[in-house]
This record gives sequence, C-alpha cells and structure tokens, in this order.
Amino acid sequence: MFETKEEKQRALLVGVIHGHQSEQEVGENLAELGLLAKTAGAEVIGKFVQKRAQINAALYVGKGKVEEISASVTMLKADLVIFDDELTPAQTKNLQKAMETARIIDRSSLILDIFVRHASSKESKTQVELAQLQYLLPRLTRAWTHLERQRGATTTRGGMGETQIEIDRRLIRNRIATLKIDLGKIEKQRDTRRKSRDEMFKVALVGYTNAGKSSLMNLFSDAGVLVEDKLFATLDTTIRKINLQEHEILLSDTVGFIHKLPHHLVASFKSTLQEVQNADLILKVIDLSSPQFERHLGTVNEVLMDLGVAESQTLTIFNKIDLIENQEIISSALRDNQDAVPISVLRQVNINQLEDAIVEIRRNDYVVEVLRLEHSQQKLLAFLHRSADVLRVDYEEDHLLVEVRLKKGDLDHIRKQSMLEDNT
Repeated sequence: MFETKEEKQRALLVGVIHGHQSEQEVGENLAELGLLAKTAGAEVIGKFVQKRAQINAALYVGKGKVEEISASVTMLKADLVIFDDELTPAQTKNLQKAMETARIIDRSSLILDIFVRHASSKESKTQVELAQLQYLLPRLTRAWTHLERQRGATTTRGGMGETQIEIDRRLIRNRIATLKIDLGKIEKQRDTRRKSRDEMFKVALVGYTNAGKSSLMNLFSDAGVLVEDKLFATLDTTIRKINLQEHEILLSDTVGFIHKLPHHLVASFKSTLQEVQNADLILKVIDLSSPQFERHLGTVNEVLMDLGVAESQTLTIFNKIDLIENQEIISSALRDNQDAVPISVLRQVNINQLEDAIVEIRRNDYVVEVLRLEHSQQKLLAFLHRSADVLRVDYEEDHLLVEVRLKKGDLDHIRKQSMLEDNT
C-alpha cells in the first residue's frame, strides 16, 4: 500500500483535541495511528496536534494549521498526511487541494488499506471489499475529466444519459448488494457448521490487536496462525478443537480490536464476530506490558458491548508479564481485576493456571443429571447422544435412566423435549 521497492512512503499524522478529550488521550490515539501507518508500510516523520473547541467543518483543523502542515509537507517531502478521525468528503477535498503533493487519508482509509493487504480467505476478502465500497460511496467526487453528462445510446438529441459519477455510484451500489448476498450465503454456511458444534463448550479469544491472541491459539493447538509484531496480522477466524485436562473445548481466534475501530468495519465483520456472540466463554487477552493496557481493556469491553455480549461469561488474561520489570504493575492490575490470570505465552508462564481457570468455568457451566425416559422416547435418547455427554444408560423394566453431563442452559430444553414427546 504505502511501501515501494525503493523506499517507504513518508507520513505526517494529524489529530485534534476537542470536546472532553485530554491531551494524553489524543497522544495515545496518534501513537496507535503511527503503529497502523507502520503496519501499512509507511514511515512516520512528524505529528501535528491542535486544540479546538470543535472540529473545523471545512478543514478538520484550522486554516493556519493547514498552512503549517502544508509547509511541512513541502519541507519534509511527505507523501501522506494521515488524519486520526474520519474525514468528511468535503474535508478531504479541501485538504487535498491545500496539499497537492501529498495524499490525504484518514484513520478509516488507513485501516481499510491494511485489511486489504491481510485478507486471505474468500470471507475476509468479501468483508473488506464491502467495507471499502461503503466507505467510498459517499466520497465519489467530480474530480475526473470524464464526468461531463453523456448522451444515451441513441443518436437523437433527446434523453440525456447519466453522468459518469452517477454510473459509478450505481455500479458501487449494485456491487454492495451482491457482496451482502454473498456474505449472507457465507453466514448460512457458518450457521450450519456452528449448529454441528452446539454441544461443545465454545471459547473465543478476543482482545486488542497484537495482544498475543494468535500466539495463545498456537500454544493451545496446532493452528499455525500467523504471528507478527503488527496490527491486524490476521483477519480470518481460526477455530480448533482442543483438549484441556481431558475436557474437549472448541477454541476460536477472531480479528483484533483497536480504539476507534470504524463502525462500518465492525458491521462488515459481523459474521466473523458471531463466533464471539455464540461463545460460552470469552477470553479477553490484554498486553499488560503496554502503558495503555487499561485503555485497551476498556476498548475490548466497548466492542463486546456493541456486539451485545457484555453480560457473557468472560475471563481476563494479562499477557506478556515477562516484559514487565516493575512487579507493582502486575500486582496493581490484579487488585483491580481480581479474577484475571497473569501469563506469558512466549515464556509459557502460568499457562497451567490459565488452563485450570478455563476448566473450572467449564465445569461450573455443566451439570450432571439423571433423566427418566420412557422406552418409547427413542428420539429424545438419540437427541441426548447428539447434544450431551451420555455417561450411562440403565434399562429398567418400564423406563430408562440416562445419566448425562450437559450445559445448565440446555437442561430446561431437554425437559421440554421430554414433555413434548410425552404428549405425542
């Protein structure tokens, strides 16, 4: 995207302190934006921050700041100017006019560029293309020379044709509709696969991107998920069946989160994130060595709330404790998050403690029950074999005693099934 064979493109970052934001918060946002730029292959050569009562509707920043940035573009030979918030079409147009030699992009555009680079499966490529087109549609401009009104197919002077921009918009809308249909089909396939795994205890790894989720996935399984010191190294969900202390568990690793993740990206990756929505346990992986770990945890909680799973069973994992010299950081984090497990995936520190915590939650989520069935309830017995662990079946003279281990939430459903069969 931003890197050629000769050299990396040079980027300037721009942020605004406004509303209830603090200088520290915007500084952290720009630090993250710098990591995103690095992931995309750019070299950050400067940063600009302006404090304003509100965002400038025409230029994002003030006119004087635009002149200052433009001068730096010329002096530093910058190729890119990256704005930390999503720019409106008018802002982009005005800023591009003021800085002709540098490309103007915003956070959403930068993330999309990274997603394009890292998408590998049909699903993630479809999701990324959909997000791209939804971002592009309102930003089509009349900047091209071929946008004059074209005549219709006939040779008569009547019936004015569409402008090129109208044609482009129609084509994009049609493509968006097609992509949504394609994603719907992929989602149905996911649902079919998901139903076949309903009886298993499902654990989903979530967390700020680059927190160590994929490394933990690889440690627990033979997934071979790509691990890089970059944001969004992987986009595709990886699912593996693992055994922890003789307990069979389905573990999934999903796309990482970041602060200010554009909502249209979350929407495009909805089918991928459904693995989180259907999980029995969500593991929140946090890089404790990061100075912003509390903010990262807050971001993860916000995304989980957006997905409607804020009330789900969760377990916080503080990773990379091997990189922390000041032990008080670990102690303080555990005082504030008493159920959290501190680990190092790289050094395999406290992995047994993590396994114990997961298994304990699984045990608490399941019950062992003895059900009394009539001999005629063979359909229900078959259902139990499919959806629960059948530990023992005793055939009595006038009934069956079936000992099963199953999720607490499934017990009422099983009893209802039994009553329905009794009434048939």
